[in-house]
Amino acid sequence: MVPTPLLRRRPAPPQPDRDQMFHGSNNQASHASRAVLPSDAQCMVKRRRTATEGRQPMADASKANPQGAERLGYLGLGLMGTPMTRRLLKAGYQVNIWNRSVGKVAPLVEAGAKAAVTPRDLLVNSDIAFMCVTDAAAVDEVIFGTDGLAAAPGAGKLVVDFSSIHPDAARELAKRLKDANGAGWIDAPVSGGTKGAEEGTLAIMAGGEAADIERVRPYVLTMARRFTHMGPTGAGQTTKLCNQVIVGCAMAVLAEATRLAVNAGIDANRLPEALAGGFADSIPLQLFVPRMVQGIHSPPLGHVATMLKDLDTVADIAQATSTPVPMASLAGQLFRLAKAARGAEADALEIYKLSAAER
Repeated sequence: MVPTPLLRRRPAPPQPDRDQMFHGSNNQASHASRAVLPSDAQCMVKRRRTATEGRQPMADASKANPQGAERLGYLGLGLMGTPMTRRLLKAGYQVNIWNRSVGKVAPLVEAGAKAAVTPRDLLVNSDIAFMCVTDAAAVDEVIFGTDGLAAAPGAGKLVVDFSSIHPDAARELAKRLKDANGAGWIDAPVSGGTKGAEEGTLAIMAGGEAADIERVRPYVLTMARRFTHMGPTGAGQTTKLCNQVIVGCAMAVLAEATRLAVNAGIDANRLPEALAGGFADSIPLQLFVPRMVQGIHSPPLGHVATMLKDLDTVADIAQATSTPVPMASLAGQLFRLAKAARGAEADALEIYKLSAAER
């Protein structure tokens, strides 16, 4: 007979004092290579080890409007931003939202979010602003464009950028924002795709000040399985690039193996089953191969253009640091071909179609 899990509550975090809140820094620490201890103020659910292995403790999402919770904002309601925002709303948090195209705002307003007219308005009414947009240029526009985040008072507030951008750009943006209005910065790119965003199983690697990381941890763990502090500002972005080297190369290699199976007359749908538990087994194998074989590309796990952007950044940093990256460079060229053949907005897994025989 399996014992019933026990619910153990701890005191809710006190409402931050606006005059004494940590103001952040331009030298924020990102996702560390070790797991960071959870805050004692979080409510923890004690479960069987098999159900929680590998997951960092999450904030208590069992009651609406948790006492002492900070006001949250989310800018950028795309493939990742929309499901991440929904998880915050379901956890009972007050969330202000903004998106360049207003069509994506209405469904979240119906779910309980509050629409902001501009990024400035969002930060005025938020203590922590999360953001996930396309690239560094989009981040710059949201912050420093007309009625951007930098136009709002920022002392005591934090901007957490989930976008994947160049580490140098993250450091520059953090400094400019700090100089403009005093807001702190965490670069926190994500990995896990739309599936991870919907299920709250994302891996997020962060760069910023340790105090800022702990301040946002309860909210981030509503959206992610793992939130790791890697070092100062920019370290989260560098860690994401390491992630993209692995994922980009994995996509290319799995597309190759899958095509070999198909061309040789093997049922490629059974590769994940046949290789499970062996050295070739992995989450990408189990997730990517069935989608490649069955042509499942909607919703996309990620866009071709996004993967190519990241692999190009890898090549840039590799050159600056004299790091040989032959496999990542080849993967980058394959994704460049995929962009030309399938389009920038195509699912990254359509790299598999590059090797299809012409009919």
